[in-house]
Parts: sequence; structure tokens; C-alpha cells
Amino acid sequence: MSLAPRQLVLALDHRESFAREDFLAGPPNAAALALIERWPDWPSLMMALVGPEGSGKTHLASIWARISGARVLSAKLLGQTDLPAALATGALVVEDLAPRSLDERALFHLLNLAREEGAFLLLTARSAPAAFPVGLRDLASRLRSIPVVTLAAPDDALLRALIVKLAADRQLAVDEPLVSFLANRIERSFAAAKDAVERIDREGMRLHRPVTRALAAELFRENP
Repeated sequence: MSLAPRQLVLALDHRESFAREDFLAGPPNAAALALIERWPDWPSLMMALVGPEGSGKTHLASIWARISGARVLSAKLLGQTDLPAALATGALVVEDLAPRSLDERALFHLLNLAREEGAFLLLTARSAPAAFPVGLRDLASRLRSIPVVTLAAPDDALLRALIVKLAADRQLAVDEPLVSFLANRIERSFAAAKDAVERIDREGMRLHRPVTRALAAELFRENP
């Protein structure tokens, strides 16, 4: 008995543009974008961008890094980094600060060092750092003093624009029927939009079919 060959779909990397002109602006992220664009006129040398996965924190941090000359450091590497060297340009982004993987002493040292040197510091996180369950009391006090700007879940207009951009990043041309179907079908979140576009792209490649509303309807088990 012969078996039909299975289609092999390669998981290719799709590079996302973090250029200023490619940032999708809207009411949910207006305050965060305004903060980045009015630098160095910030209310504090240290600021935090807080929002769900995919909400644009990394994009905004990348824009600010180019404007300010800031270096970018993953929060997971705080304990393995030469912090004075990281602050050498007078500005630093610390990406994806999270309580579970937090090196409290390294972060406390960084905050103190940045304060002493008058350096700008931009933190990104999914939840407000002030609410992190940290053991160091002085660190908790420092985190509470950092102003937070929140990126909210996308509204309908931003969700639709996001679907189009995510598709374009994957070199997919999508029409209005498909965009409307996905926007009305998926959860109103950045992560859901990314997952939906990835799924329909993979399915289109697997079946050698164009990415259309009909394909999306089949994938999401709805009638086209």
C-alpha cells in the first residue's frame, strides 16, 4: 500500500519592520507614541511601557533607541551584563521585564546606576513593574516611582490595520473581505491577530491555495 506524500511546509522567518513609518498609530497606543516622540522632554528619566504581547512595545522601544542612541538589553540578561557599559550612551532600553525571570539585584543596581549618571531608561513589560512581587524592599520602592504608559488592546480600526501589516510582513496580499472576516472572528488582541495570519499563511502554503476569505472560513470552521 502506497501512502500519499505529506506536504512539508517550511517555517520561514518573517522579518517585521520597526521603522517609524511602519508603526500603526491609533487611540490604544497614542499616549505611548506621544511619549517616544517628545523625548527628551519626559516626566522622568525612567519610564515604563506596559501592554500585552504584540501591542507595539518593542516597536516603540526600537524607534526610541534610534532617536536617543540607546542600547537595547533583554531583561533576562541583566545579571550577565556589564551595566556601566550598557549605559555608556546615556540611554538604555530593557526589554520584556517579567517577575518570574527577574534578577532583582541586577535591576536594583541598574536603577541606582542610571539615577546616579542621569541616564534615560525605558523599560518594557506586560504588567506594571510596580506590581511585581519583589523581595528587595528598596527595589519595590524604585519600581513604584517609575511612571507607566499603557498600551491598550486594539480597537477595530487598529486591529484591521494590524492584520494588513502582519500579512504584508509575510508578503501576503489580503483583501477587505478577508480582513473583515478575521477582524470579526478572532479575539480582539494583538496575539490573536498574529496567530490568525500565521495560521492562514501556513494553510495556504500547505494546500497551495491563495489566502482568501474562503480559506479563512474553512480554517476557522465557518461557512464561507
